[in-house]
Amino acid sequence: MKESVVILCGGGPAPGINTVISSVGKVFLKNGYRVIGLHEGYKGLFSKDREMVDLDFETLDGIFTRGGSHLKMSRFKPKNSDFSTDFFVENNVKLLVTIGGDDTASTANRISKYLEENKVNISNIHVPKTIDNDLPLPEGSPTFGYHSAKDEGVKIATTVYEDARTSQNWFVLAAMGREAGHLAFGIGTACHFPMIIIPEMFNKTNISAEKIAQLVISSIIKRRLMGLNYGAAIISEGVFHFMSDEDIKSTGVNFTYDAHGHPELFNVSKAHVFNMVIQRKMKSYDLNIGTRPVELGFEIRCCRPIGFDLNLCTLLGNGVYTLFKQGHSKCMVTVDPVGDASPLFLKDVEDENGKVKPRLVDVNSQRVQSVLNYNLHYLTAEDVEAAKAYLPDAENYVFTKILNWE
Repeated sequence: MKESVVILCGGGPAPGINTVISSVGKVFLKNGYRVIGLHEGYKGLFSKDREMVDLDFETLDGIFTRGGSHLKMSRFKPKNSDFSTDFFVENNVKLLVTIGGDDTASTANRISKYLEENKVNISNIHVPKTIDNDLPLPEGSPTFGYHSAKDEGVKIATTVYEDARTSQNWFVLAAMGREAGHLAFGIGTACHFPMIIIPEMFNKTNISAEKIAQLVISSIIKRRLMGLNYGAAIISEGVFHFMSDEDIKSTGVNFTYDAHGHPELFNVSKAHVFNMVIQRKMKSYDLNIGTRPVELGFEIRCCRPIGFDLNLCTLLGNGVYTLFKQGHSKCMVTVDPVGDASPLFLKDVEDENGKVKPRLVDVNSQRVQSVLNYNLHYLTAEDVEAAKAYLPDAENYVFTKILNWE
């Protein structure tokens, strides 16, 4: 029986998945392997009624520039008791290629350990994927999909900012990002938004709904002092990861709750939550300034990959074959800025509990500080007296005071 490689996708979509599938498939077909595509991720791998497809060149050639994923995805995380050697033995699998985030990678490692214990010799190589750009890849190496999602977000955010200028309004945008603010910061920087809020900015104080509202209002009033009645603020949804349940509940939004009493954030627009908090805060000062919520979420996950990601994903796909022939396994494939592929082993990026440490935005870097200092608009100590025409306690809206950066 011909040796085969199997490809599956876990987690949520990111631009470039099809490019990786296509690139991996083409290089292995060229070298005589059977290429199997598995639908529904790990759920399909260990299901009795799994849905699998042989990927030929024509199929692979037709998908490599498409958004979304040709292989249906799943967030299913199998228990060790779900594992079986049957699929791998029956299909003479020599390599399991997983496309996904840190959970998908750690599960692949568990599967490899199980197969070794059962005397089934199969390599596994993971292709790291997330639009959040928060996987700890080598310096200068973005996760694939990030730049395409950012580009799509910039298109939407640019239109929103033009609407703000045209209608003399303010908009409050929320962007995906888990614990990291890469996506919100990248979109906000590209669009010259006067306020960007990411979790990493709260490195000297706790994150709260109150402080988020204060930062946005600080920007709104600063722009008023500049003679500008419009603007936009973008906030990373990652701030919610650091807010207490009590603080989230205090926003006044009508949440549903899980069995443990935690607010189910996936059921609401994060932009709506932020906007409600900001509006209530402004009304407490009798400020009649409208703000409107815009969510940047699912709209940017399945867009067509831009040229950068088409190149990166091609090199990642080729890199899978390179690492496989070099004998590597239980690793992620990475491509450096030069274009060279190398392995990154999970044990080198995990903490003591086996959790992959997220790559956060370095707020002390020159890149970030230049944006914070030169591009954002917010109240400074010099603005306090003038700002009191709007805010009697304007000193509490000084940017550096809110963040405890003084």
